Amino acid sequence: MLRHIPPRPLFAVLSLVLVTSSSGVQASAALPVFKADPMQTSVSGLSSGAFMAVQYQVAFSKTVRGAGVVAGGPYYCAGTLGYTAAAICMGMVPFMPPNPSLMLEAAQAFAASGQIDPLDGLQNDRIYVFSGTKDTVVYQQAVDATVDFFKLAGVPASQIKYVNKVPSGHALITPKYGNSCAANAAPYISHCTVKGSGYDQAGDLLGHIYGKLNAPVAAPAGQIVAFNQREFVDAGSGMAGDGYLFVPGSCAQDSSRCKVHVALHGCEQSVAVVGNDFYSDTGYNNWADSNRLLVLYPQVNASTAPYNPKGCWDWVGYTGPAYATTSGVQLAAIKAMVDRLTARP
Repeated sequence: MLRHIPPRPLFAVLSLVLVTSSSGVQASAALPVFKADPMQTSVSGLSSGAFMAVQYQVAFSKTVRGAGVVAGGPYYCAGTLGYTAAAICMGMVPFMPPNPSLMLEAAQAFAASGQIDPLDGLQNDRIYVFSGTKDTVVYQQAVDATVDFFKLAGVPASQIKYVNKVPSGHALITPKYGNSCAANAAPYISHCTVKGSGYDQAGDLLGHIYGKLNAPVAAPAGQIVAFNQREFVDAGSGMAGDGYLFVPGSCAQDSSRCKVHVALHGCEQSVAVVGNDFYSDTGYNNWADSNRLLVLYPQVNASTAPYNPKGCWDWVGYTGPAYATTSGVQLAAIKAMVDRLTARP
């Protein structure tokens, strides 16, 4: 159960709101200022959130130490083709997988022109990649291309963990919560058994990125707060009015030794669609509570302008041609949120 944390000096000028349910938010406040380590940021996501996690990792590689990519394709896969490239990028066209070499050329061009960080920033990063064998939304040939892209971009193979034998559908995987393992259905959270034990995907990807972690707590005691995303981006971005942040008690008391993980939901998986399932039941908070980890849950909703009927993160360019660069409106908004959480004198 989530509990309220007594006010600390860090929050003296902020009114934080406890989220008791998907509809129990009284009001949204400003995202609080923390002093988390700016060089200990990581990102992960499912589906469109995974494509977005790849974009964030590549665009801001100087300050992102690792990424978790669950059912996502390679960087800038859609290029300038938009939705017409979606089927190829999702691996839905037999014998026509995404071409990671073309994606690398685009990334190199963006880096050379200063539109993303230099690619050598990836060399020390750690990448977790997952593709379920029963996934009928983003097929394995697309995810294979993601692994190949990171290798071509300079990430050593020893720093890439590719989990591709679990008989799961299109979902984030937990030990117990959600649909049966092979499901490809809302809320796109499933439980799977691997080698006799429930597979804890959040722990596997965070452990790969950060190394040995303290054991997760059975029930997070930290606080979920809603915050106003409009401070960072307008409605024309497709992003929702509110985002969410999990704050462990240890970070509320002293955030100087805390880290930030950005967890990006998939299509049709925002709070507006699945309630608190993504930010409460995917396992991130259980690990965050015992490992001084702030978890940022940005939100994007379905919209007609921009055209985003399923509430997906922008990996096809619906917010404009710069969508995969540091000036892309969604990427820049998330980076500004991370900067708020890692602000230091």
